[in-house]
Amino acid sequence: MLKRRTAVVVAGIALVALAAAGCNRGSSSGGSGASGGAGGGGGGKVGIDQPRSDSDFWNSYAKYIESGIKDQGIDALPRTNSQNQITQLAANVKTLVAQGAKAIVMAPQDTAAVATTLDDLAGKNIPVVSVDTRPDTGKVSMVVRADNRAYGQKACDFLGQKLGGKGTVVEFEGALSSINGRDRSEAFGDCMKQKYPTIKVLAEETDWKGDTASAKLQNDLNQGTVNGIYMQAGGVFLAPTIALLQQKKLLVAPSDPKHIFIVSNDGIPQEFAAIKAGQIDATVSQPADLYAKYALFYAKAALAGQKFSAGPTDHQSNIITIPNGLEDQLPAPLVTKDNVGDQSLWGNQVGK
Repeated sequence: MLKRRTAVVVAGIALVALAAAGCNRGSSSGGSGASGGAGGGGGGKVGIDQPRSDSDFWNSYAKYIESGIKDQGIDALPRTNSQNQITQLAANVKTLVAQGAKAIVMAPQDTAAVATTLDDLAGKNIPVVSVDTRPDTGKVSMVVRADNRAYGQKACDFLGQKLGGKGTVVEFEGALSSINGRDRSEAFGDCMKQKYPTIKVLAEETDWKGDTASAKLQNDLNQGTVNGIYMQAGGVFLAPTIALLQQKKLLVAPSDPKHIFIVSNDGIPQEFAAIKAGQIDATVSQPADLYAKYALFYAKAALAGQKFSAGPTDHQSNIITIPNGLEDQLPAPLVTKDNVGDQSLWGNQVGK
């Protein structure tokens, strides 16, 4: 995949430094070791598709990608945006390949329908790094995401404990065509059934759309008392939910008996501000900064022919084997009023 043979030595040296800085790769210990060196690979252009621009989380991710391109010396093509449309993603990838992309970074929102695009890229020996979502089928060099089942389990336990195991909870399910929506929904539902069976869960399909979630929440509020809300994506659900609760005069302090306990997913600054204001109670911080950093790292490593294996890394994550490749599961902590000021959280670093 090199354009010039003279790049081989330089790429090999650069990759050694990159691997040392980015991950712990001791192959003899059974950790996530690189099973080979630069292996005859080197540089090349990286095509990057932004999945959407209607979410504060993904807009933050885009900024981290921009800075990461400079920090890691990535030869990146002009980025595309698939706007949450799988057909647009397929078209964007074809454009990037035509422009000379030798590796692709994408975040497919429909994890089933992306298989054809992945098969086409595999046929061209173009490695793919999938961010935030794990394609159902189709070869990937690396998936960079957090453990999304843990998101649902953390939300379940938080609400179950706050509600004392009783009451009614509205769950804004993400798109069930996405592995993230399925993982979070299944884990939340399973946890509630097993650990808090007397809590009534109103699972509302939203397709990651804030207006849909708001309309369904209004209907649920009209039907009776709601004690808790699980928002699977604060970036799209936070603002319309806060607005509706304010309108209904239900946005009250946690000490008020009418308070609706809310746990979210994303870790954006707006969620942190809402936690501090007592408007919501918790969020799971999905690491937008680390998603961008390691997506670019693995794309660059793939171009250099570096191989990885399952096991712990030195950036507090764990690489696991999946049917169509490997997945680096990055840490995603629960954020509450007790730790919302932690400056190590990416949501507290935006704009600094």
